[in-house]
Amino acid sequence: MTNSSESKPKAKMPAVIIHFANKFDRIAPDQQQLIKLVETVCNRFGASNAAVNIAIVDDARIRELNKQFLDEDENTDCLSFDLSENQTDKAFEVVVNGQMAVRQATARGHSALSELALYITHGLLHNLGFDDSTKASAQKMHTAEDRILQEQGFGVVYNSKKRKSNGANES
Repeated sequence: MTNSSESKPKAKMPAVIIHFANKFDRIAPDQQQLIKLVETVCNRFGASNAAVNIAIVDDARIRELNKQFLDEDENTDCLSFDLSENQTDKAFEVVVNGQMAVRQATARGHSALSELALYITHGLLHNLGFDDSTKASAQKMHTAEDRILQEQGFGVVYNSKKRKSNGANES
């Protein structure tokens, strides 16, 4: 009888690698909660092998980036870029507006972290094939956002009663 402690080599497990750059000091996000959110979104929609950069910036910086990359001279909640070179290994850059998140969260009565989580989810979903250019596709996207955010402990953010009563539609 042989007792072997030899094990088979483990296959490389897909991983979501996440990097945060917080350039907006009025939000100190719970990075572990946001990491779990990003991992959940990526794994759920087929990007379990991904590198994701999240940058939290202010109004001025996101407006500058919006002008530079989309030729839009206006403020926005998030910008997302798919930097993937192939179908297997994904690379995403999501820039979110922390200053807008604070304003909108205050107006709607939820946390800035929840609003920021909405922007991150929204940007990732764009990179993963979601579209909000029509009313039907936008509804599908926002329903998916709220389902994910609620599962992750942020609550219903996009379709909150307060957002609907304000008639807002930033995302």
